[in-house]
Amino acid sequence: MPTPSAEIISVLSVFAVAFTVPTFAKALTLLYGVILAPGRRTVASALRMVGLADDPHFTNYHRVLNRDHWSPMLLSKLLLALIIRVFLTADSILALLVDDTLERRQGKEIRYKSRFHDAVLSTAYKVVTSMGLRWICMAILVPVPWSSRLWALPFMVILTLAPGTSAKLHKPHRTLVGWAEFMIEKVRRWQPESQIILTGDGGYAAVVLVQRCQRLKKPVCFISRLRLDAVLHDFPSPKPKGKRGCQAKKGALQSNLAHRLTDPATLWEKATIPWYGGYMKDIEFVSGVSLWYHRGLDPVSLRWVLVRATDKSIKPAAFFCSDTETAPLFILNWFVSRWNIEVTFEELRAYLGFETQRQWSDRAIERTTPCLFGIFSLIVILAKTLHPHTLPIRQTAWYTKDEATFSDALAAVRRHLWDTTNRLLACNDTLLIPRAALFSLLEVACYSV
Repeated sequence: MPTPSAEIISVLSVFAVAFTVPTFAKALTLLYGVILAPGRRTVASALRMVGLADDPHFTNYHRVLNRDHWSPMLLSKLLLALIIRVFLTADSILALLVDDTLERRQGKEIRYKSRFHDAVLSTAYKVVTSMGLRWICMAILVPVPWSSRLWALPFMVILTLAPGTSAKLHKPHRTLVGWAEFMIEKVRRWQPESQIILTGDGGYAAVVLVQRCQRLKKPVCFISRLRLDAVLHDFPSPKPKGKRGCQAKKGALQSNLAHRLTDPATLWEKATIPWYGGYMKDIEFVSGVSLWYHRGLDPVSLRWVLVRATDKSIKPAAFFCSDTETAPLFILNWFVSRWNIEVTFEELRAYLGFETQRQWSDRAIERTTPCLFGIFSLIVILAKTLHPHTLPIRQTAWYTKDEATFSDALAAVRRHLWDTTNRLLACNDTLLIPRAALFSLLEVACYSV
């Protein structure tokens, strides 16, 4: 069983208020086991890694996920506050990302499963669907000292159901946009004074979400894609004095963005901005402020940005921001940074065994995956606590690595946990095995996936 150091205890003690004392002790045991375990992240594999394979009371650890009383939402609140404290300053902008991902799962007893679009397997020419569970994730972008890019750290993950599954289970159905509204309201309640920027892909571009962000007590700046055929209007003119009736909600209909692309009267500006993959791209853009209208809803004001590449290497695209005062290039830079959450999803699959969980009860399913996402953020926090400035990077004579990745952060935390067990040292600090063999074993244990 690993013996945690004072640095690790100081971080993990933040979450003690969310559990009873016995449940917190079991949760810490599972946490250490999940961090150290390679392959599948199940309760059984976690117990093996901490030396409890022969514990006759192993079912107590399963109860942490399927029976014990604790609130994932309270843990989300505590985790967000911890991330802000470790990586950001008190007056920093909270750059939030929202996206959904598919956990491929099958099994007769998994009631929440359904068939969803599989973005990982789909291409521009073929749409693939897979059976599984769909999760909506909210993450915060933070700078880490050992990487030039921003890292997306998840802090809130919620299971979303297909309409048919909701009806079958007699649960009220909520769409992805509806869950995004719920999540941003929670964050605004937890951080009432912070400036928040929320970025999502085109699946979250909805008038109702823009309305929600604009009508909060302290508005949230929402950035997303905009369809080229979106219905845009001028702002209404003031109602003439003495004219009967209500004030108009929208003015004249504007040309849509697809028409502006081919209109020779469009005045394009040139710029060079950071693009996907970390390289710079020359673009042309045009921007404006309009009312976005959808039938049955009040129109919302937004700033739109129409973009095309000068070398025609990408398709023309449009983006918008719910804050009309935001600069166009600022909107583009924040939207491009959204790709960091896709990197997080991929690293969760590669290094933390996402999609290898084997729980089947409803409560365990609802808790296990959010915990796994939270452990991703916890590992980065622990790595920053243990190595505030420089993270050890796996190097060889034939391979030079420029900056650390999540695999290095995971290896650093694992190495620290293995070192604190003191199992390989005798009382007089004499190694029981050759030093070279010890280092080789640690290397394999820390970087195993």
